Amino acid sequence: MKKIFKVMCLVAIAGITLPAIAGKLPLKKLPGDAKRDHWLPQQVNEPGKLEKLQEVTGKKAVKYKGKQDKPIEIALIYPSADVSDFWARNYMALTKRLDQLGIKYKTREFASRQVEHSLQATYATQVLQDADLYDFIIFGPSELATQADNIDKLSGSKDLTTFVWAFHTPLKDLKNQPAGWFDFSSAYGAQVICNYMLERLGKNITFAMNRGIPGITDNQRSGDFKDCITKKGGWKMAYEHYGEYQREGGFDGTNRILQAYPEVTVIHNANTAMAMGSTEALVAEKKHKSIFSTGWGGTGLELDAIRRGELDATPMRMGDDVGAATAEAIKAHLENRANELPLVFLGRITVAHDQLSNKEIDALQEEAFRFSGIGALKR
Repeated sequence: MKKIFKVMCLVAIAGITLPAIAGKLPLKKLPGDAKRDHWLPQQVNEPGKLEKLQEVTGKKAVKYKGKQDKPIEIALIYPSADVSDFWARNYMALTKRLDQLGIKYKTREFASRQVEHSLQATYATQVLQDADLYDFIIFGPSELATQADNIDKLSGSKDLTTFVWAFHTPLKDLKNQPAGWFDFSSAYGAQVICNYMLERLGKNITFAMNRGIPGITDNQRSGDFKDCITKKGGWKMAYEHYGEYQREGGFDGTNRILQAYPEVTVIHNANTAMAMGSTEALVAEKKHKSIFSTGWGGTGLELDAIRRGELDATPMRMGDDVGAATAEAIKAHLENRANELPLVFLGRITVAHDQLSNKEIDALQEEAFRFSGIGALKR
């Protein structure tokens, strides 16, 4: 299987059609390029390829056309030990879609928490040393800039096809681009939740934020939201707390906001874990009805909190799209159709909120979690 797969990759590279050739980027220039250390999806995707993969991912699976002497080997390095069920759900979506496609596989997971950067680096080194054992590596970086060298090294291995989860911003300085980036646009999500909150809450609001870890993801989820809400709505930010994407960070940040900034009526949280910590603090102080709070991602934990009246809104990803699209990308590589894939895959985002009926929330949840199932996952 390994030998056959290598031949397929060499054929694709010879045609210079794989998006993983870093020297060919960007396909088009955009304003502000000089200020960014990364490319935007629209300047690295060839026209129509993203839409085609989105369409295929949403349709019934079409069986893999080839034959396998043995299962493909997939390594996954991601912060799946954290509260967010994003990783577990997309692992389920990946494997169930592979089952539907009729592709035999084996997986090995290397779990960490999002703040355990060194552990992820150790895992990356281990996978590289054993690269001949694997066909694909799926890497969910703890933070993109921190793990850039590891992404570069993994992507440069001739034995591996590397996919990155949870980021959609190909770094300019990478010598070796991964074969694909699979994510939901944090920048787009920030605009979606900003516009929703402006329409619902109006202008001139005082707000605070529980931010994550300094870097691309937080710059978009928190920074782009702040820019949008202050410029469009004249909102005033009283305080921002870096909670490192941890439940404790959301809890501590919210308690500090409640104690020192009583004028705050909105708290924006940059991920599920901090949103859960934040709502815990608000409920404990009986402030969850008077302070509007957001999550990020629309995970099962967040939707349950909305149903309980503890969380008000969240930009909701159609979560299983990332795992399902990755399975379709694996199929395309095995069928020597890698040139049909976009470099960056983006899933859909809408807003789930407390003014929706339970039936409407259920419908969103069924679509988003069509592979991984309804309800919070058991730990």
